Amino acid sequence: MVWVPLLLVAFVAAGVGCARVCRASLAAARPHAVPGGAEELTVCEAAYLAGGPLRVTDLTLVSMHRERRLLLAHTGWATVVDTTGAGGDELERAVLGAIGPGGQSPIPAVRPVVATAESVRLLAEGLVDRGLAVSEDGRREIAAGVRAVRAGFLLTLLLGTVAALLVPDAERSLVVAAFGLPLLGSGLCLLIGRIEVYPYTRWASHAGQRLLSGLSRTDPLTALATRGPAVLEPELRAALRA
Repeated sequence: MVWVPLLLVAFVAAGVGCARVCRASLAAARPHAVPGGAEELTVCEAAYLAGGPLRVTDLTLVSMHRERRLLLAHTGWATVVDTTGAGGDELERAVLGAIGPGGQSPIPAVRPVVATAESVRLLAEGLVDRGLAVSEDGRREIAAGVRAVRAGFLLTLLLGTVAALLVPDAERSLVVAAFGLPLLGSGLCLLIGRIEVYPYTRWASHAGQRLLSGLSRTDPLTALATRGPAVLEPELRAALRA
């Protein structure tokens, strides 16, 4: 019965990973918004819930481009057209600040700066407070849980293989069946983590996802916010992907 300690290790590894994913998923899904306080989403809030800070940045860039305050070239450069700098919200001012006083900058250099701007952080915090977005700690915990499940699955597979090689042929079927239990548990938990957890908790909570699903996709900016740059015309897609 030399394989029994290996089986116990496999059960512990699988159990720890599954417990972490379940705990993180429940914490992310726990409602904590003020009732009646999250009936509508702005287009920027929808962009964050659907794609995070970079989606908010893309939305702001495209919105300024359509208002002729900014020119997004297919070569991947952003050029300020409205040099007065008047008007606009905090997100637009963050874009102008990221481009700099020269009035022109590569879009790949602008996007990460705007994504980490104070205005985007405040937007995210407001959504978390309303129960519509998952906090940064929650996202880290879910990702760590999925990694733990994956590690437990691989460890169980390795230990099961070693155990099967250590026992006589007559006991091999019993060993395979025994190790199949933690393998099945880890595999199902990993599948749940990939299919059920990540789509809802990468940025949006379950409540946020429900609001996203109710948005109309006919407005071009709303479509960009919820579906990403794939809905844009080829020139703008090339500009954002340069």
